[in-house]
Amino acid sequence: MDTASNNSGTQDLNHINVAQSDLRKGYGYGALGVLSSGLVWLVSGSVAFLINGQTAVWTLFFGGMLIHPLGLLLARLTGVPGKHSNQNALGKLAMEGTFFMLMCIPLALLLSLQEHAWFFQGMLLIIGGRYLTFTTLYGIKIYWILGGLLGATAFGLFFLNASPGLSALSGAVVELAFGAFLFTSYKKSKAQKQKARS
Repeated sequence: MDTASNNSGTQDLNHINVAQSDLRKGYGYGALGVLSSGLVWLVSGSVAFLINGQTAVWTLFFGGMLIHPLGLLLARLTGVPGKHSNQNALGKLAMEGTFFMLMCIPLALLLSLQEHAWFFQGMLLIIGGRYLTFTTLYGIKIYWILGGLLGATAFGLFFLNASPGLSALSGAVVELAFGAFLFTSYKKSKAQKQKARS
């Protein structure tokens, strides 16, 4: 009986590993989504400095809707598949995490009615929390660091009474840096696998 349980546990673990590998391969370690998000934050921060905080809030809000399409475009340009297997059970977790994030965004919008900078700081917390789940989705522990750093950045910006522009640009810098690191790691891993096969 114990042997059967152990075998079942091993099969479940292998299934999770396969699902994570499928997502890593399909989305380039999730790097392109992180980079796309960082670009939207960068534009929003620029708008805050050049125009005003309110316009920057709506730039991030509506620009956020373009993150997934932009990520898929980057995937096509860089040779990343941009999709996962239909049988991948973790694909549902990714979708559920996205819906959870979308349901939290109205809270950040309410914060913006008090102070525009709070919208960006709230969004950093929401997005940071979502990135924590990417550790399970992709099997990459660096997402714990990314999520935690975004959360810590949000609190730091709040206590420093940072402007909307600085808050948005801080999110952009963190995401662009981690996105670049993740994409570089993906390319290195892919090159090593191709070299091993040849």
